[in-house]
Amino acid sequence: MAKVVILGAGFSGQTAALYLRKELGREHDVIVVNPWPRFTYIPSLVWVGIGRMDPDQTMFYLEPIYKRKGIHFVQAWAREIHPDEQYVLIENKDGKKEKIEYDYLINATGPHLNFAGTEGLGPDHETTQSICNIHHAKLARDAYLETVHRMEKGDTVTILVGTGHGTSTCQGAALEYISNIHADLVRRKLRHRAKIMWISNEPKLGDLGVGGVFAKKYGYVMSSESFLKSLFSEQEIYYQVQSAVQKVDKKCVYWENYEGEQGEIQYDFSMLIPQFQGTKINYIDKDNNDITGKMTNPGGFMLVDGGYGKKWEDVRASDWPATYQSPFYKNIFAAGIAFATPGSISKPFINKNGTNITATAPRTGMASGIIGRVVAHNIIDMIRGNEPSHKEAMTEMPGACIASIGKSVWNGSAASIILYPVAPDYERYPDYGRDLKANYLDIGLSGAWIKRLLHTAFIYKMQGNPGWSMIPE
Repeated sequence: MAKVVILGAGFSGQTAALYLRKELGREHDVIVVNPWPRFTYIPSLVWVGIGRMDPDQTMFYLEPIYKRKGIHFVQAWAREIHPDEQYVLIENKDGKKEKIEYDYLINATGPHLNFAGTEGLGPDHETTQSICNIHHAKLARDAYLETVHRMEKGDTVTILVGTGHGTSTCQGAALEYISNIHADLVRRKLRHRAKIMWISNEPKLGDLGVGGVFAKKYGYVMSSESFLKSLFSEQEIYYQVQSAVQKVDKKCVYWENYEGEQGEIQYDFSMLIPQFQGTKINYIDKDNNDITGKMTNPGGFMLVDGGYGKKWEDVRASDWPATYQSPFYKNIFAAGIAFATPGSISKPFINKNGTNITATAPRTGMASGIIGRVVAHNIIDMIRGNEPSHKEAMTEMPGACIASIGKSVWNGSAASIILYPVAPDYERYPDYGRDLKANYLDIGLSGAWIKRLLHTAFIYKMQGNPGWSMIPE
């Protein structure tokens, strides 16, 4: 009998747990450790954050599903991993600590939201908002609706959305949020009372941490930069890229750009994505030495089967992880945001003041689900006495993003973005790093239908309902 422990119940962890339980007999244990009792469908928090979706529509309780599936659930935080002795030290909500032994371990813990990386950033300081988890999305909703109330009374406001650190990721989520704010204010007939601004660490508008998206249509190569410039012009959204937010107070956001220039933006409401780091877990060896620095990169993301330590321009497609297996302990895997990439996809930049302004690589949503499936099947291989045979690097993986620009399925809209592969492969595709025939950029009402359909389909899938595995990650 094998015992598989999964840390985290987001897209990666939940996907892995469902595949493991589907393929393995009940003589094998599948255990999920997660600090929260519910799964949250993060992509729909853009709607929660403006009051257009009830929070309960984005969540469901894990334990009833796990009981039905024969998966053991432990609500706790993972504090330490002891890879030599093969156990995880967990801590429950009452502060009690205990050991959970494992034969195979999946680190799918998601990000640590490093608000502390930017002075004054975040809802705990009552300054900027976040939509990175359900609690923050509800706070963002309340602050946004308070701003709307001011506008209804006649105030003119400045709304600032984007990234809150020089190395933030998830520009796509911020882009959805700013577009939904625009659409909501148009719906409320208040758009003329708001100056809406975008601030980002991207080298160009539309870079999105993936080096931009290019698609061929009617013989013309369209870029995400021109796509978003057109959209922002239509929506009258001001934008500033190549910028790192350095400090925030209750009135101003202070930034620094590529040239080393510094400035400030006064705001009435702001949502800024913080820096993501690896979840704070220590790795301890059999001699009680802390080996976290060996197991993870400086950002706290777990090292797997990648080619690390190379200069950005020297990273090749073959350097991207494919099995997500630790090189030090073959029974440990990392999935989703928890694994370390070999570098950024977008070109890194450090200005003359030494400030790193680099849009870091996203690996949420679709990518997380795919990696969760890959890792689960590799563990199944090993339990059956075989070598891990499932490989899917982000340089072989398609990516799809439906970015909402208004929730309504009657007069809403969404930008549909497809890219292949997610991380570029310039050996196969020397001009753009991606297959322009597979890439796609479009905007329209049909995208709003697809966005709402994905919400329903993926919650259905993550609940492990009949036919769940037929819905692709």
